[in-house]
Amino acid sequence: MSQTPRNVKKVATKKAQATKPAKRAAAKPASAPADAKTGYAAPDAPKPREFAKARIAIVATRWNVEIVDALVAGARACLLDWGVHDKRIHFHRAPGSYEVPLAAKLLLESGYDGVVALGAVIRGDTPHFDFVAGECARGLIDVQLATGKPVGFGVLTVNTVAQAVERAGPGVTNKGYEAAAAMLEMLRLRKELQ
Repeated sequence: MSQTPRNVKKVATKKAQATKPAKRAAAKPASAPADAKTGYAAPDAPKPREFAKARIAIVATRWNVEIVDALVAGARACLLDWGVHDKRIHFHRAPGSYEVPLAAKLLLESGYDGVVALGAVIRGDTPHFDFVAGECARGLIDVQLATGKPVGFGVLTVNTVAQAVERAGPGVTNKGYEAAAAMLEMLRLRKELQ
């Protein structure tokens, strides 16, 4: 009569347990309910001094400057609201939206923790809009993937000036504000994973 040694049973049990799929932690629900109109749930509020030492660049285009400057004001307000020290927020201009990806890459490579990219591309009568808007967006994604650092996308791509003005208004619905908040959320994730 043969018996299986106890240690063999233990090893077999451990192997069986190791092949069971690990229980995944449930996704943390959004801290705030989603906005009824947009479906957007606001991110968790920053912890005190969470971003105090972050070095952030804002790069903004020279085209449609009144609209872009309103986006800059929104981005700056967000950064300050989230606790980024005023002296650690630096502002730079790019000639246009097509040049923003390179500006963002140069800024990130020079030591910034994140960049907020701002501009306003308004559709005209030619396909120029499609080329500029698409390449700017694609370029900024490439910059993030190449550097491993976050870029907040606040380059408006709209059909009319009125649409741009609406998206550059005061408050947390300002697309500059939203772009800065998105960049800080990704900066938070990057720090959590390091």
